[in-house]
Amino acid sequence: MIKEYDGQDFLELTKDGSVLVQYYADWCGPCQMLKPIIEQLAAEMTDVKFLRLNIDNHRELAVAAGIQSIPTVVMYKDGKENAREAGFKPKHLMEAWINNAK
Repeated sequence: MIKEYDGQDFLELTKDGSVLVQYYADWCGPCQMLKPIIEQLAAEMTDVKFLRLNIDNHRELAVAAGIQSIPTVVMYKDGKENAREAGFKPKHLMEAWINNAK
């Protein structure tokens, strides 16, 4: 399951275990292509929490995270950034990246 970020304490959400955050915007075509892939992976990978963050609604967090292009996925491990990947990736590559990053 993917949780949509809606203003909660970001550090609280990312402090425990592996948390993948997808930074996206509604107008971004590659973001929309990546969404169903992330949804499938979220259903299959129960050892990772999944979070989506709309950069238009939460610009300050995107800037603080150094997001320069979207879609960008960032893996946080116990509150610290562990890995990041920008751009669209097919499911098998995204799954391999997540398994490497968690």
